[in-house]
Amino acid sequence: MHLVRHHDAPAYDAPGHAGFEMRRLQGREAGPADTAWIGLSVVAPSGCTTLSASALEKFYVVLEGELAFTGVLPDGSTRTETLRALDSCRIAPGEARRLVNHGEHPARVLLVMAEPR
Repeated sequence: MHLVRHHDAPAYDAPGHAGFEMRRLQGREAGPADTAWIGLSVVAPSGCTTLSASALEKFYVVLEGELAFTGVLPDGSTRTETLRALDSCRIAPGEARRLVNHGEHPARVLLVMAEPR
């Protein structure tokens, strides 16, 4: 068993993220993991990511607040959905996504992301 207390979870930065406070809860700097890592982000009002894609599958769970998720559809059009507490979203490998906190309060989001093989 590998335990990480929230106050000990290492902070990290990711390119293309503004207004995010990010902590690694499991995997990578936070400890061993074979298939995925877990992060927790607090997204400030107006915080956002760029519209970008990665080669790895991602799962998001909004724990608190609201986040607008924009994804690029196979035909090149975009779709934006607002996720609220306990809503979740899967981003497929190669699918571009953008997150924005349009609210007046911080949002908390859990990220589960596959490790490269």
